[in-house]
Amino acid sequence: MGFEPPQRLVRALGESYGDTAAGDWLAGLPGLTEQALAATGRGTTVERVAAPGGRSSLVLLVRDADGTPAALKLAPDGAAPELESAALAHWNGWGAVKLIASPSGAAGGALLLERLHPEVSLRSLPEAKALLEAAGTVRRLWVDPPAGHSFETVAGRTGLRVDAMRASAAADPALEPLVSAALAAREELVAHSPETLLLHGNFRQSKVLSGERTPWLTVGPEPVVGERAYDLARLVRDRVEDLIASPGGAMTARRRIKKLADALDVDPERLYGWTLFRAVESGTRALAAGRRQEGEVTLEFAGWL
Repeated sequence: MGFEPPQRLVRALGESYGDTAAGDWLAGLPGLTEQALAATGRGTTVERVAAPGGRSSLVLLVRDADGTPAALKLAPDGAAPELESAALAHWNGWGAVKLIASPSGAAGGALLLERLHPEVSLRSLPEAKALLEAAGTVRRLWVDPPAGHSFETVAGRTGLRVDAMRASAAADPALEPLVSAALAAREELVAHSPETLLLHGNFRQSKVLSGERTPWLTVGPEPVVGERAYDLARLVRDRVEDLIASPGGAMTARRRIKKLADALDVDPERLYGWTLFRAVESGTRALAAGRRQEGEVTLEFAGWL
């Protein structure tokens, strides 16, 4: 089975796993796809690759033998597909794409999902409408985690990034004030977390797609357990390039924090703190990976906070 993986996926996997490991996984994709298709036991066949697709997995638009459309998602082990599967199974289609099956027999992770419209995300809507729909979608995901779960905690996940952030500040002293402020915010936030809920982990407008069963459903969770403010923090800086280009961008960002906090009954100070931490973490990580423009834009946004 021959197909060309999207270039954004090729680049992202190289950054995450190194070019050699990423190349090995990509080279094995035709075989992994055949294994996963066979393991569904549904006579599933591939129609086409979903493009531009994501940055951590390959999504194939497929169809079962009875004509039912679906999507087959293939991800390396490093993307923790088993945790995504567990979260989707727990939500069972409530606010999220429905998990049809987790085909066994394929190396790495394979998920058979309901077919959404990958070309239509919340980013296709005007900003105010997109934020309203995003808030309505993400609130459905915030439920108690399943008993005996294996999901990371917010404290654990963010703690893994502390050393890298400090290294970025040591390499570029101009970053030190922002990094110090972000780390201080994180330390205070994790010391007194008010709730323990199952979160999407990487929620933003592009992760919410149009569906048939309901107008909007989220995809691509990186599930984590913690407080709602952490989940909203990535959403606050959505369309950051537009914010930076706008003369009133800083004021708009602060209004977003207040608006989202009020709409979803989240402490605005905690949302402010997590927004600062996640922006600085993302910005320093982008710089370290050589994505200079992305890093600089994200850190400029963080500087407004």
